[in-house]
Amino acid sequence: MSGTGEEEGGGRQDLFSRSALAVFRLNGQYLGVAEELAGPAGLTAARWQVLGAVLREPLPVSGIARVMGITRQSVQRIADLLVERGLAEYVPNPAHRRAKLLRPTDEGFAAVRKIGPGHAAFADRLAETLGEKTGEEGLAETVRVLERLIAAMETVTGTPAEPAAELATEPVPPVTEP
Repeated sequence: MSGTGEEEGGGRQDLFSRSALAVFRLNGQYLGVAEELAGPAGLTAARWQVLGAVLREPLPVSGIARVMGITRQSVQRIADLLVERGLAEYVPNPAHRRAKLLRPTDEGFAAVRKIGPGHAAFADRLAETLGEKTGEEGLAETVRVLERLIAAMETVTGTPAEPAAELATEPVPPVTEP
């Protein structure tokens, strides 16, 4: 060790790279599972994700993009497809005349409900597989670590912290997003 701190920085750099690769791999795994769960309901993972973002309350496309951490243009394309297929609708936004809110239709809610049983079964299997503690405690610990990583990345990158804060403080309904 030279005492210059390069070893520490190199270790941190390696850990940062490994964490990024792990998150990319995990994202791919989640998307694969989401496609399998959403397919029988006539949805794709992306459509389920956008519908899931507005199950509790209607949001503008920009708000959905912020919560999901993706571009507004991507959300707009999916939102338009959901509206075209009758799974969602645009409604007036009292806070902004031009930025309409997206909300699920009854058909959209029904499609997401169809995912519920498979979603619950997969969540149970994942929790039990993680379960070094009890299944639910192990999964909850994993969620807390991921939320902490999200919050740290938001601090370092200067992006809004609102999605992580929402995740950390509000209980999430069983089927909201993949």
